[in-house]
Amino acid sequence: MPASRKKAVKIIVDANIVFSGILNTNSKIGDLLINSQSHFNFIAPDFMRSEIHKHYTRLCKISGLPLPRVKEAEFQVTKEINFISEEQIKESHWRFAERLVSDIDPNDTPYIAFSRHFRFRVWSGDKALMKGLGSKNFRNFVTTDELFKLREK
Repeated sequence: MPASRKKAVKIIVDANIVFSGILNTNSKIGDLLINSQSHFNFIAPDFMRSEIHKHYTRLCKISGLPLPRVKEAEFQVTKEINFISEEQIKESHWRFAERLVSDIDPNDTPYIAFSRHFRFRVWSGDKALMKGLGSKNFRNFVTTDELFKLREK
């Protein structure tokens, strides 16, 4: 690797970011997910794929797009995401994450477990989650604007 080339920053991507990117591939989020492979290495829990499929009807309704267009947007947005099996995460990290998010949003447990396991920041737009976890001294998040600034450097 040439000395001038920086190592890609590894980021855990949560579902609300992916859904936002699918709903608008031309948005800042869509742009980051689609056009940042030389800057970021995006990682997500494998279950996210089924979460997306489970919400196709809702994605079509919100976007006003037919299913084939939603699937194309999904492909564009997720093609640079490395999906990793939840089985690779240590049980202790799952327990830590469950305790941390139990009174905020238990659905976010996988992202916090992945963050703890891999020691990467979580890209989330969930302000309630970030505020709730921040009050518990978990601040391992990165925002869309922070990623955009990092990429532009």
